[in-house]
Order: sequence, then C-alpha cells, then structure tokens
Amino acid sequence: MQTKKIFGILSLLVAVVLFTASQSGSFLDPFNLENLIRRTSLFGIISIGVAFVIITGGIDLSIGSVICLVGCGLPWLVMVQKWPLAAAVPAVFSVAVLIGVAHGFLITRLKIQPFVVTLCGLLLYRGLARGFTQDQTMGFQSEYKGFRALATAEIPITDQFGIPMPFVLLVVLAVLAAVFLNRTIYGRYLLAIGRNEEAARFSGINTRAMILVAYVISATMAGIGGILFMMDSNFAQPSEFGNFYELYAIAAAVLGGCSLRGGEGSILGVLIGTALMQVLQNMINLVDWIPTNIEFAVIGAVILCGVVADEVVKRMAALRRAAQARTGA
Repeated sequence: MQTKKIFGILSLLVAVVLFTASQSGSFLDPFNLENLIRRTSLFGIISIGVAFVIITGGIDLSIGSVICLVGCGLPWLVMVQKWPLAAAVPAVFSVAVLIGVAHGFLITRLKIQPFVVTLCGLLLYRGLARGFTQDQTMGFQSEYKGFRALATAEIPITDQFGIPMPFVLLVVLAVLAAVFLNRTIYGRYLLAIGRNEEAARFSGINTRAMILVAYVISATMAGIGGILFMMDSNFAQPSEFGNFYELYAIAAAVLGGCSLRGGEGSILGVLIGTALMQVLQNMINLVDWIPTNIEFAVIGAVILCGVVADEVVKRMAALRRAAQARTGA
C-alpha cells in the first residue's frame, strides 16, 4: 500500500516539475533550483517530525510557533542577552525538547486531545516570543557567519550550481528517522499505536511513553528547523516568523502517505510530499498566468485531496477484503 502511495505522489511530483519547466524558463535556473532544494530541505526536516505524531494518530499544530520561539530566542540570547553561542544553542534546543515532553505528558497523562494541547501551544509559544523580544526583529546582523554557514553554505557541483547544506542535514536526519521507524521495534510500536492504541496497550506496548516520544521528535525537529530557518534568513519578526509552517508540514506528511487516522506513513513519502509542496509554491510564483495569492487555497486543496484519497483507498481495501472473504467462504 505504501509503495503505491509513494509511486503515485512521485508521479505527481514529476508531472508538476515538467509542467512548471514548460511554462517558465526561470524554473531550471541554477539559482532557483538551489533555492528550491534549500526550502524543500528546511520544510522536509519539520515534516519528518510531524509525521511521527500523525503516525500515532495525533496532530501537532504548534510547529510554526515552536519555530518562532526557537528562531527568535537564539539571536535574542546571543545578541541581546550576550550569551555565548555555545550555551545559547543547547538552551533553545532544550526548550524544544521540553515542549515535546510537555505535549506528550498533557496528552497521555491528562488525556487532553492533541488538537487542543497543540493549538494552545501555537498561541502560547508565539506570545512568549513576542513578549521577550518586545516584538522586535531578531537576527545575527553580520556576525556568526561561520555558524550560519550550516544553513547558507553549499557544496559546489558546477560553477553555477551547488548542493545547499540544509540538504545534507535533511539526508542525515531522514536516514536516522527511516531507520528508527522501519528498522527498530520502537518504530513498529508507533505504527501499532496508530492502528489501534488499545490493542497495542493490551499487547504490552507502553503506549504513553511511545506517544510522548513522538511529540518529542516533532518538537525537536521543529526546534532544529527554527534554528536553520533563522540562520538562512538572518532575521525573524516574532509576529510572522514560522506562520502557517505547520500547515506545510502536515500537508507534506499527508501527501506523502501518512494517514490522519494513524498507523501509516513513510519517511521517503514525506520527503516527496515536501518536495511537491515546494514545487507547487514555486510554480505559483513563476508561472505568470497563475495568481500568486492562491497559495493557501492550494495548500487547503492539497490537504483535502490527501484526506479524500486516503478515505477512498481505505474503503476500496475494505471492500476488496470483504470480497475475498466471501470468495474464500
């Protein structure tokens, strides 16, 4: 089933790439391709994180605000509070991890719905960022260029094209995530919880601990993304930084084969879904006859199509199993 989903979304990605290339000569420009790969890499990192939550049957709406909190908090600590960079990075990273722990605790111990917990987080973390920065734009100005190279540097391939460093980081994180999900018992636990949490608990799986792990992974990936987004742009306005990024991440995960019902998903599919979302956005900006103000309409349509397709596939599979059972009887 996952293989078919991946093949389908990959075919759609290829079709959109070919269409955009045929409609805009700027699409294959080396600068545009570099920027497209960099954006896909940054959004791919946060999409991998939310995929783990979706696989368990949960949702995380706080990703954009975690990105804002971490992305604004790092330069605030370094430039305003004069913390050394070596202390500020672990500090904001720890905040992201603790946010994941808090989400997992509230969801598993107090039995609060993930939608409510993470929606409150969406409001709370952005409010905190706007509070301690006094709504002032944060950035490193012209300092810490070596550190910022993690997001801005590239590996030269030709005179005009290079592989952005975030792509290298994405590959490393994606491999680790895929190994964890597909090659360890804990990944199987997450999938089992998504399919049937009660059955997983009765089979001896510590469902509370595993759900908490999923939310920690999501928040940690959002924290990494916040640092990288900050280093890439070198400025962050607390009222806008990371706005709606959770929608891009969720849409990419759903497109990539993660069922909102839980129990299904693959890291490769998420990466392809992320690439599709970014190519669609690039297409809207480059193709002259497509209005640039329909970006969010496209995101909404993509999520809706993903959910509808998932429901149709589920029902077709159920009908097929029922037909096979009648034939066998």
